[in-house]
Amino acid sequence: MSLDIKQLDHAKRHLTTSITTLNHLHMLAGGVDSLEAMTRKRQYGEVANLLQGVVNVLEHFHKYMGIPQIRQLSERVKAAQSELGTQILADFEEAFPSQGSKRPGGPSNVLRDACLVANVLDPRIKQEIIKKFIRQHLSEYLVLFQENQDVAWLDKIDRRYAWIKRQLVDYEEKYGRMFPEEWCMTERIAVEFCHITRTELAKVMRTRAKEIEVKLLLFAIQRTTNFEGLLAKRFTGCTLTDKRPESPLDPTNPFLEDEPGEDPRKPKAPDNPFHGIVSKCFEPHLYVYIESQDKNLGELIDRFVADFRTQGPPKAGTEEGGAVLPSCADLFVYYKKCMVQCSQLSTGEPMIALTTIFQKFLREYAWKILSGNLPKSSSNSGGLTISSLLKEKEGSEAAKFTVDELCLICSILSTAEYCLATTQQLEEKLKEKVDKVLVERINLTGEMDTFSTVISNSIQLLVQDLDAACDPALTAMSKMPWQSVEHVGDQSPYVTSIIMHIKQNVPIIRDNLASTRKYFTQFCIKFTNSFIPKFINHLFRCKPISMVGAEQLLLDTHSLKTVLLDLPSIGSQVLRKAPASYTKIVVKGMTRAEMILKVVMAPHEPPVVFVDNYIKLLADGNPETFQKILDMKGLKRSEQSSMLELFRQRLPTPPSGADGGPSLSFSAPTPEQESSRIRKLEKLIKKRL
Repeated sequence: MSLDIKQLDHAKRHLTTSITTLNHLHMLAGGVDSLEAMTRKRQYGEVANLLQGVVNVLEHFHKYMGIPQIRQLSERVKAAQSELGTQILADFEEAFPSQGSKRPGGPSNVLRDACLVANVLDPRIKQEIIKKFIRQHLSEYLVLFQENQDVAWLDKIDRRYAWIKRQLVDYEEKYGRMFPEEWCMTERIAVEFCHITRTELAKVMRTRAKEIEVKLLLFAIQRTTNFEGLLAKRFTGCTLTDKRPESPLDPTNPFLEDEPGEDPRKPKAPDNPFHGIVSKCFEPHLYVYIESQDKNLGELIDRFVADFRTQGPPKAGTEEGGAVLPSCADLFVYYKKCMVQCSQLSTGEPMIALTTIFQKFLREYAWKILSGNLPKSSSNSGGLTISSLLKEKEGSEAAKFTVDELCLICSILSTAEYCLATTQQLEEKLKEKVDKVLVERINLTGEMDTFSTVISNSIQLLVQDLDAACDPALTAMSKMPWQSVEHVGDQSPYVTSIIMHIKQNVPIIRDNLASTRKYFTQFCIKFTNSFIPKFINHLFRCKPISMVGAEQLLLDTHSLKTVLLDLPSIGSQVLRKAPASYTKIVVKGMTRAEMILKVVMAPHEPPVVFVDNYIKLLADGNPETFQKILDMKGLKRSEQSSMLELFRQRLPTPPSGADGGPSLSFSAPTPEQESSRIRKLEKLIKKRL
């Protein structure tokens, strides 16, 4: 019984399949007959629906193609499809002839239905219809804007875009419903117009290259990019086969700051798919633009130089004093404009060429405007004479530079710092704008180094100026008869002179470098590093020195140390703690000066105690330094020889493996210990007075 049921199931399945196949065969045979009849009558509306059904039914008979009748039906379907394609193309050719003077016909329902049939036929039929229609639709454009026509030149480029706008409006009104919406015919016409325009413009520009001027070129590029932006608003770019994701129309500020009102959290607008579809043809001629920017920037630098000579440097006591020079901002604003403009034209080699121009004029600005205007000679060379110092009289101004010149140096320093920071931002923005393969060729390190050199030179000038102002006082110190000093009094005239110059110069420099505190700190450090060794060298020239003279020098040294520790905020109403790095330098240097004087004050008898005391206080194993100490004490040569021999014997043996240098590993007294010792010394001096 089970076997019989199984046989019945197979029979039922086969019977069902046979009935279904016969039904499909009936539908296919009838459909093919109807398809052939409708094709002859051009009943495209009915054909569009029937053809798809016949094709779908025919797919069920692929495994039966060995049967002659089935194969014959398949061949009839293919013949009908081929005939439909040829017939539809002929109908379109008749309605829209590609040659002759006959004007194209209007839209018709027959052609609209024919487009629906073309959707089912071989895709090449659809492409051929689109190609012929667009070619015929733009044939007038090729005639009107031939290379030899006056309207073909760049100055009348607006007429090209006005023409296509009218044509697109005309197409929408006449043929908008004839073609299926998914064919995107309006966009296809616009894209083909762009390809033709790019080719034609490239051709005419090659022919008339000598006539291209920068204003004309920029005018044409501006109108073209505006048109490309208009296309991006109107179309999606779905028909483009070569979308270029390069250089979006980015309206942001390239390197100074974001545009006002722009939210950085807001996502950026998508790239314009039409960017460069026409404007790419201008790229080979952008050398005209680059040469123009070279010329314009050269004239801009010359104007900056002339304005500086005419208006003079910033004056002390004014808002401009010590501020960034206005020409600096003007230069970078112009750079911003050029970079944005060029990046919209091209992100390739022209951007590299523009970067080279930027580098050239950044260096020229640094040389001609900044370094070229740094004061080089004394404008007021009066100073304190040794005799006036010895008579405790204050002379005339000893600084090499006037207040206005100090203000100018600070302005140049501030400007160089601004240029340094902005050049770094410029480099970053250029790398963002240029093609990725060219990023490595953007390098403004050399220009940043140039501005760093201007900063260093400016600081060095300020240091040298204050240093030079203190030189006469130090010379006077070394010439004073310290052996004849009979009592310890207030600070010596040379100290008063040094403090006077510090109080004159430092507040001016600090106020004019208020926006660049780190460079004011550098100035203080460099001055201290220069002044303290010079002061110690002049101390060694003070010979011979009596006990009282050494006490006076020690008091003077402490006064200078106090002033130097207060140097960053001297003369300021706002008391600000000096940087720890600066304080460490002052304490270390001036403590050494104090230790030298303490050794001079110590009795040289017995010699062993004196030598050990020297080694303990100075921790200096250099015999030359010890020789200078002995000269300051006024010892005779015979005494010095025995002392030197004893000094060499008493020097501690350096650790094994260590280099035998002049310095010793003794730890110097802490600043707190030295401050306590100085206070004790001051009390002693007051008691003696």
